Amino acid sequence: MSESLVIQLHDGDLPRWMVCNGDGHVVVEAVSGELMQATAMSAGRRVAVILPAGEALATESDAPAKGAAKLAQVVPYALEERVADEIEHLHFAIGDRDSATGRVPVVVLERARLESRLAELRAAGLNPQAIYSAATLLPAMPGQMIGLLEGDTLTLRTADAPPLVLPALSISDAFEMALSMQTSAVAGLEPAPLGLLLYAGHEEWEAHQLKIDAFRDRFTGVKVQLLPRGSLSVLAPAAAADDAVNLLQGALAVASPHELTWRSWRVAAVLGASLLCLHLGSRFVELNRLGKVESSLDAGIQEAFRAAMPGQQNATNARRRVEQRLAEIQGGGARGTLLPVLVAIANARGAVPNAKIEGITFRDGTVDLRIDAPDAASLDAIGQQLRAASWEANIMGGSASGDSYRGRLQIRKAGA
Repeated sequence: MSESLVIQLHDGDLPRWMVCNGDGHVVVEAVSGELMQATAMSAGRRVAVILPAGEALATESDAPAKGAAKLAQVVPYALEERVADEIEHLHFAIGDRDSATGRVPVVVLERARLESRLAELRAAGLNPQAIYSAATLLPAMPGQMIGLLEGDTLTLRTADAPPLVLPALSISDAFEMALSMQTSAVAGLEPAPLGLLLYAGHEEWEAHQLKIDAFRDRFTGVKVQLLPRGSLSVLAPAAAADDAVNLLQGALAVASPHELTWRSWRVAAVLGASLLCLHLGSRFVELNRLGKVESSLDAGIQEAFRAAMPGQQNATNARRRVEQRLAEIQGGGARGTLLPVLVAIANARGAVPNAKIEGITFRDGTVDLRIDAPDAASLDAIGQQLRAASWEANIMGGSASGDSYRGRLQIRKAGA
C-alpha cells in the first residue's frame, strides 16, 4: 500500500506532519518543525497538505452540467451570490456528484492565497499532489454531528450537509445553524435527533465547556475526545485516502502518475531506438570478452573460496558450502544477532534518509548505535521503526549540535 506524507499547516504556528498508508494507518508518528525538515520524508511518498478550515468555504452546488470541464465553467457563476469576493479572484475545486442528492461538493478559496501556500511549499522542496481544506477531511457519519474545536475555529459536519466553519466565540450560533440545516429522510417529518462527537484540545475544551454543555439536551448523546497533540491524527487518514475534494484542479492540477509515465516512456522510446544498433554491436564484443575472462574468473572463485574457508582446498559446490557456513554463523546466540540487527537498522534508517550513522559497537548481543540526525524526533522515528520490527530500541542520550542532533540508540532483540 502506498504511503502519504500528510502535512498540516497552521497560521502562526509550526506545521505538523505524519506518514500514513492508504488505509489511514500511521507509519510515522506526528512531528512538528519547519517545512524543510519534512522534505526528507517526502521521497517516494505522495505529499498531501491540509489547510486551516477558515481559509476556504466548503459548500455544494446543484448545477446540472455534466462533465468536469462543463462544471468548472458553470459552478463559479452558480455560487456567485454565496461568495463575498469577485469570482475572478477565487479558485473553485469541484468533487464528485452525489448519486443520491445530485449535488456536487465545491471548495472555494482565494486564488492568491492558494498560490502563496504552493510557493511556500515548493520553496521548502515539497511538491504536493493534493491540498485539502481541514473542514472537508472531518469524518461524516449518519446519525452524528462531528465537531472539531481547534484554536479559535469550530467546524461542524453532518452526513447530509456541507461542513460549517465559524469562530469559536459563536459556538451557540454554530450549533443552532448546524441543527437547522438538518433535513428529514421523509418529507413533512422532523429530522431524527443527532448525537454529538466533539474533538477538542484541552485549552479549547476548558474555555468553551459550559457553552457546549448547554446544548446537551439537543443531542441524543455527547462524546468529547480531547486531542493533546492537535487534530492531525483525526484529519490525516482521510487525506492519505484522498477522501475529500483536492484543491489542485484546473491550472493548478498535478499531472497524474500515468501521464508522467507516458511522457517518460516516449522519451525513452526515442532514445532506445537510437541506441539499439549500438547496443547489439557492443553486446557481440562483450560476449567475446566474457568468454576470454571466464577461465580467470573460475581461478578467482577458487582463490576467494580458499581465503574464506581456510583449510578447504576443494572448491567444488563453493556456493552451497559458503551458504551453510553463513547459516551456522547466523544461527542463535549473541554471534547470530549482529547480521539481523544490521538489516533492521538499515530498514529503520529509511524513515529518516538523511540521518548519518557515525559508529556501531556490538557486544553480548547489544548494539550501541551513534547517529547524527536532523532532530530528536528523527532519532525517535528510527527507534519506532526498530521497535515495530520486534527490536528493543532505547535512546541513551543525545544533544543538539548546530543544525543536527547527535544521539545514541541501544538495540537488542526484544525479550533478550
